[in-house]
Amino acid sequence: MTHYISSKSTALSGHIKIPGDKSISHRAVMFGGIAEGETLIYGLLNSDDVMCTAQAMREMGAKVSNRGDGVWSIHGVGKGGLKSPKKPLDMGNSGTSTRLLLGLLSGYDVTAEFVGDASLSKRPMARVTDPLTQMGATFKSDGKDGLPLTMQGSSSLNEITYKLPVASAQVKSALILAALNAQGTSTITELEPTRDYTESMLQAFGVNVTCEGLDITIEGGQTLEGCAIDVPADPSSAAFPTVAALLCAGSDLTLNNVGLNARRDGLYRTLVDMGADIIFKNERTQGGEKVADLVIKHSPLNGVEVPIERVSSMIDEFPIFAVAASCASGTTTMRGLAELRVKESDRLGVMAKGLKECGVDLEEGDDYLIIHGTGAAPKGGAEIVTQLDHRIAMSFLVLGLVSDEPITIDDASPIMTSFPTFISGMKDIGADFRGEDEPENEPLELSLDTIEHLN
Repeated sequence: MTHYISSKSTALSGHIKIPGDKSISHRAVMFGGIAEGETLIYGLLNSDDVMCTAQAMREMGAKVSNRGDGVWSIHGVGKGGLKSPKKPLDMGNSGTSTRLLLGLLSGYDVTAEFVGDASLSKRPMARVTDPLTQMGATFKSDGKDGLPLTMQGSSSLNEITYKLPVASAQVKSALILAALNAQGTSTITELEPTRDYTESMLQAFGVNVTCEGLDITIEGGQTLEGCAIDVPADPSSAAFPTVAALLCAGSDLTLNNVGLNARRDGLYRTLVDMGADIIFKNERTQGGEKVADLVIKHSPLNGVEVPIERVSSMIDEFPIFAVAASCASGTTTMRGLAELRVKESDRLGVMAKGLKECGVDLEEGDDYLIIHGTGAAPKGGAEIVTQLDHRIAMSFLVLGLVSDEPITIDDASPIMTSFPTFISGMKDIGADFRGEDEPENEPLELSLDTIEHLN
């Protein structure tokens, strides 16, 4: 465990490089791994989560290699070419790897065991395995809804018509990938729109996917063709330095090439509603995705009520959004957050507990969080148990930059799953982060002889 301490900081300024989009990176590796020929990925996120996906595809026959300078090469196995792995597939902390691969492998005659860390092992998988069982795959577990889990796919998978009971891009994507190798035509209907990277990227690989309203239709038996994928910077990762710059007085920060998919940009729209000074420069399309350069300046924020229809477009950003709301003037209301209970941790409960320990006035319910901000940073001073959740860890490190007393997180290591350079990058722009064993920054004392020499 790596304890880290975050203390009040002066203005954050300059540039910080945001890593590649995690959702896009996972899918690019998987799709390249089953495609015909070579796939080149530019700007792939080289994090623990994505490397779990890459290693899993290697275990099943794909060739995945880092060519350097942010370029990765995938030589796929082609249609029907995946093989049963010889050892359990270790998913680490990655729910995306697990759920999407469960769907993908369901259409192959392979046997695979999935294992993960303590956090991932508690995350629900029945929301994926139940419909996949209807299609003809089989699953064995130790009786609980989580990992470890062993699956047997089927090369004669049945098509499915299925309405999702939850708004989940992971569940939707798992069923789309299963349908890709099923017999006949499948239709998956969303509860509400969620991120659409699977649909759009499959089209880039030459697959015919029809999207009409909330219905996604795909015919089984199609072949993927290798292609080039250009990965934009991850908007979920960019959220942490964005909020930090908004809260730290005098900050002026630029983030380049941030992905602004309309189903992922809810946080930024909500921050602007709160009064955030964010300029979206050089808006353009990269690899089929909308991107822009963000210029963020310190801004006083006002409480808002988050529109319920916006929740799915910022579901991963609510931990850091709660930090922004804690420093805003007035009340911020967030409803429809039940999905946060089954993320890497119970994010709703963990954030509420940690914020209370830092002196924030709030109300927590089964699916809502109401924060009563005062317009000033909270007291802080707490040691936060992050529950192996990277977004909880980064959120409280950001809060420590403005709180009256330093905030300590119990374990910074999970940050490697999504933003490996977060701590070093934030230090470079002025954040006062230090490991538990690192000395505090002390004022520089110069001798009279040194001062005379400098003069």
